[in-house]
This record gives sequence, C-alpha cells and structure tokens, in this order.
Amino acid sequence: MIRTGNPLEASVTMEELVVLVDDADRELGFQEKMAAHRSGALHRAFSTFVTNRSGQLLLQRRAATKYHSPLLWSNTCCGHPRPGESVEAAAHRRLREEMGFDCPLTVSFSFAYRAELDDGMVEHEVDHVLVGRFDGEPVANPEEVESWRWIDKAELAREITTHPHRYTAWLGIALEQMERRTSAPSQ
Repeated sequence: MIRTGNPLEASVTMEELVVLVDDADRELGFQEKMAAHRSGALHRAFSTFVTNRSGQLLLQRRAATKYHSPLLWSNTCCGHPRPGESVEAAAHRRLREEMGFDCPLTVSFSFAYRAELDDGMVEHEVDHVLVGRFDGEPVANPEEVESWRWIDKAELAREITTHPHRYTAWLGIALEQMERRTSAPSQ
C-alpha cells in the first residue's frame, strides 16, 4: 500500500515506512518497509562508508536476525530515511544506532540499483552514498551488527571478486560507483 499525506502518521501506527521515489529521487509517497522490499518498489536509501586515517574502510557483518542479507559483510552502515527525515539525519541516526558512534559525514553521490535477494526480497533503491572518517573503536549494537572490521579497499575488492556471496548485493555496486567517480577525469 502506498501512502501519501502526513508522514507523522508513521509514528502513530508504529510501522516502519520507507519513502517511495521516482528515478529522479522525487518523493511519491510511503510504504511499509517489508512490503516495499517484497514488491521491489523504488525507495530512498543511504549507504555510509567510514574510513580511518590509514584509509581503511570500516565494514560491518549484519546480524543474524536481519530480515534480509543476514550475516553478510557490508559497508559501515546503511538504511532508509523516515518520512520527513533528511538522508543526512538518517545516516547519523543509523550510524549511532548500529555502530555506536557518530562522525562528520558528507554526501558524495547517489545511484539507483535493483538486486534480487533471498526469500523473495528485492532491493530497489536510489542509494545516497555518504562518506566520513573515524579513528576510534565502534561499539556495535548486537541486534544490528554481528561483528565489524577495518579493511584496505584493495583487499576488499579482491574479496568481493573471489567470494561475492559473503557480501551484501549493494556493497560491490556502491564501491564500483565510488571508484568510477574518483577515477573519472575532471572536466
């Protein structure tokens, strides 16, 4: 069911809603999160990539209780803005909720993708990529994160190529998009 109108209704009904969007990331309405992932409805999302002073990327292994992609390695954190919440505010909220810290974040770019997952789930998102830096120790929430690690980007690229089934569907796509943007000649 697609909802339009007052986004504050989500807090009254206590269901978790995602923001449905068109290809240009224009808001179309709201849908319950699980329903959006079952139907493959295009919705707004974010992926946060945090590095340390050595340039290593902080990965998390998703908790076993996640309704899709459990126990797969992924970027530092990801999620969906709530109705009426900015991408940046959502990214900071989820970074604190999942990894137990916050740091300055910069929106880098966005891209759309669609990936078929196990159990009939579909990720179809306009994914906003945010980057940040943190040199401390995360305090991961065990309800969200099984474990975490720092990894060199070149090593991660090799691992994803060799063992793609160990990683979330969006991680490789986002990293490829990041690489394409950083290696593109400036105009």
